[in-house]
Order: sequence, then C-alpha cells, then structure tokens
Amino acid sequence: MKNSWIVGLFAFVVAFATVSIAADSKVAVDKLKCFISGTAVKEDKTSDWKDGKVYFCCGNCLKKFDDNKKDFAAKANHQLIASKQVEQKACPFSGGEIKKDFAVEFKGATVAFCCNNCKGKAEKMSDDDKVANLFGEDAYAKAKFAKVEAKK
Repeated sequence: MKNSWIVGLFAFVVAFATVSIAADSKVAVDKLKCFISGTAVKEDKTSDWKDGKVYFCCGNCLKKFDDNKKDFAAKANHQLIASKQVEQKACPFSGGEIKKDFAVEFKGATVAFCCNNCKGKAEKMSDDDKVANLFGEDAYAKAKFAKVEAKK
C-alpha cells in the first residue's frame, strides 16, 4: 500500500512537471506578424521550420511558404528568433563569442555581436539588408542558433 502511494505521487509530479514545461515553451503568437502578409498570425496556421514552428495569418500564406521555403528562409529564421524558440550562441558576422552589451533589436528579434564593430555594421544596414545579413541562412548558421531547451 505504501508503494502504491509513492508511485501515485511520482506520477503526479511527473505529469505536473510536463505540463509546466509545455506552458513555459508556448510561443506568444499575439506578438507575431505573418512574414508574408504582415498581419496578425493565427495559432493553428503553422509550418515546421528548423527547430520550431513558424506562424501565418491564413492557409494561403502557409501554402505559399510550404511551396517555397527557401525563398522565405531569412524571414522564417527571423520569426523563430523573435518568438524566442531559438537562442543565439555566436556572432552572425564573425562566429565569435557574443556579448550582450553589443546587441541590436530588429522587429522583435534581438541579435548580439562579438564587438562594437559588428554591432555598428548591423546598425548601418537597411531593413532589407538586416533581414538578409542577420537572419539569412549563412548568418543563422554562423550565429549557431539552437532550440531553446524547456526549463525544468
């Protein structure tokens, strides 16, 4: 009898921890915009992308993305970063160690750099160049973005 009580308590703790982890990793979709149309996204309009999900306003934008993922890679990467599904490990320009003091915010996504020179380079870019050079496939790989692990 004593053992069944312990097993039941253990099962409850595991179930509670799992629910807590899932709640911590939920994406705040109310702050996201569809990167195709620019309008608010819907929680049920998603596509798998790298280590997370990207969100869309409608089935048409979702289909457009699914049919041409490479064309939207930088914008999809930006949304992963802005929604905090991934975290940065290195500078997107040099691949060097990042310092939080050398960071810029761009449309909800914060990107850190190794030095003030790299930060200054990013700040001088046009919005289109920022998308391509901070969130494009080469920069994403160099910055070593990785899935945010759920808090225990």
